[in-house]
Amino acid sequence: IGKNVTSIGEDAFRHCENLESVTIPDSVTSISKFAFQHCKNLTSVTIPDSVTSICMGAFQYCESLTSLTIPDSVTFIGNWPFEYCYDLKNVTIGNGITYISKSAFRHCKSLTSVTIPDSVTYIDNWAFEGCESLESMTIPDSVTSIGMGTFQYCENLKSITIPDSVTSIGNYAFQYCNSLESIIIPDSITSIGTVMFRNCENLTNVTIS
Repeated sequence: IGKNVTSIGEDAFRHCENLESVTIPDSVTSISKFAFQHCKNLTSVTIPDSVTSICMGAFQYCESLTSLTIPDSVTFIGNWPFEYCYDLKNVTIGNGITYISKSAFRHCKSLTSVTIPDSVTYIDNWAFEGCESLESMTIPDSVTSIGMGTFQYCENLKSITIPDSVTSIGNYAFQYCNSLESIIIPDSITSIGTVMFRNCENLTNVTIS
């Protein structure tokens, strides 16, 4: 991509199925919606510190993408940005992000490691739904709300920390988390959604304020 480019346009590389790697120059400030959607052989992408926004579905269905670092410069991420990135294993999210968007990493079934910064205050609906390989999650003290179906179908999720800052957990949040054995709901929680622990077959201990 040329150094004079300031934005990667909508659908710019959509369905470029032979594209394997992308280096985005420092001149780029935004990645538009569906820019790399369905680039199924894209294994690596370098997002520079100049980028401030990653729009809706930008890397959706990039099935071969294995790791991702979102720089501190990014302050906006649209819905479904990395949904169905099946091979994505490691994600580091920069301090510029204040929320995890809707379906952000939904069905990233190889995801084992996620670093969520203290800047995040809200995890939106279905953000990590179907992340089958995710075994643990540390939610920072900055988070006040966990959305609907956030960890639904995380079948290997064994441990999760819910800090005292969280006041609400949405519907279906831990549905079908078959490996979850115990959970502590802190005193700060005032609202728990419906069907939250449905089919958590190995859940034996629940502590509720």
